[in-house]
Amino acid sequence: MKLLTPAPWSDYELIDCGNFEKLERFGSYVLARPEPQAIWDKTLSQEEWEKQAQAYFRKEKGNSERGEWVVKKGMPDRWVGTCPIGGQKLSYKLALSSFKHVGLFPEQAANWEYIHRKSKALQTPKVLNLFAYTGVASLAARAAGADVTHVDSVKQVISWSRENMELSGLDNIRWVVEDAMKFVRREVRRGNRYQGIILDPPAYGRGPDGEKWVLEEQINELLKLCKELLDPENHFFLINLYSLSFSALIAESLILRIFGQTRHTEFGELYLPDSFDKKLPLGVFYRFSTVAD
Repeated sequence: MKLLTPAPWSDYELIDCGNFEKLERFGSYVLARPEPQAIWDKTLSQEEWEKQAQAYFRKEKGNSERGEWVVKKGMPDRWVGTCPIGGQKLSYKLALSSFKHVGLFPEQAANWEYIHRKSKALQTPKVLNLFAYTGVASLAARAAGADVTHVDSVKQVISWSRENMELSGLDNIRWVVEDAMKFVRREVRRGNRYQGIILDPPAYGRGPDGEKWVLEEQINELLKLCKELLDPENHFFLINLYSLSFSALIAESLILRIFGQTRHTEFGELYLPDSFDKKLPLGVFYRFSTVAD
């Protein structure tokens, strides 16, 4: 089992975390927002947090997800950041959303490097990115020459992803606004195959037509369908799971039961270190490939 964290990059820093919050720098701007995994005390004082943060997310009463940002003068609603992936600089738009998210999950940078590396080694693979959000994983595959299909159920998020593609100087990603399970079932019926599959499912979600997604109830079926889509000879596969009830051992048991023994396998936890060497866990991952690093 591995603990995986991204290499440092200039446009992101986890400054401090604790008391169910995290203090982060995205480019030139410092944000404070909720983080349920940060159960320890903060290192910096509350006064220092309030001094540094240019935007602070406040949750609505009785709502664990929605809220609003309290912003200081000069803090924009949206801005652009960059991340070096595979020797290239990819760009992404950041924005303050009512769900505390900003359009980027920084801990995934370690997986973006993996996606780029494996896509390059497989030489123009067909890559499917499910629950693809704003698409930096899609950019990592496309920048390595992959033929990318990007699937998300939210039309506005697909538009955001397209902006990120254009900001990065890339093109020809296939955009699909659809429920992930519906799309995969149809692809299986069509007999389609992919050399790369990326999965980053939420704990809960809704499809464009109100389809209900519950991770614990549906991930087993989805993985079985993904096995049918994955090219048996040449492939990479990556899944991220961010749910307080899921461990790396659950991911391992799921994959082994469905895919059997896999080659060049890695699994464990993703984390971000803050400036005081506290390690903030941010989900589990499982990845394997037919091509070695």
